[in-house]
Amino acid sequence: MKMLCFAGLLCLMAACQGQPSAEQQLAAAEKTVLARHDSLMARMDQLYELRQQLAKAPAPADTVAVGQARRALVGAEDGMMDWMHRYRRPADTVAAARRLAYYARQQERIDSVGRLFESSQLAARQVLDAAPAAAAPSTSVTQ
Repeated sequence: MKMLCFAGLLCLMAACQGQPSAEQQLAAAEKTVLARHDSLMARMDQLYELRQQLAKAPAPADTVAVGQARRALVGAEDGMMDWMHRYRRPADTVAAARRLAYYARQQERIDSVGRLFESSQLAARQVLDAAPAAAAPSTSVTQ
């Protein structure tokens, strides 16, 4: 009987080792959120550069589109700043389930900031790509 209980205990221990512990899950969740933040922060310079390029867009450029693209870039930057100001690592005394839920919400929020980055950069590049094309007919007509 003792051998049967011991074998059952060994099987249970082996099964538990296959799944990450709560602490491992928490560490992985936090690491994922912060990695996404770090990857977006590395692209902040791109937002600034695009804003500068839009500010120097040629005069025939669509000023409404330029303004919208610049506001979108600023919105993406503001989204990142807001996320950073609101992010607070949960205390270790908070229950693991609540901390996991917090990291899941933060992942959603930082992913939303990432979508703002993508859409604002795409819009800015489209405006910048269209600007020289809009200026081309007026400079190429010399008759």
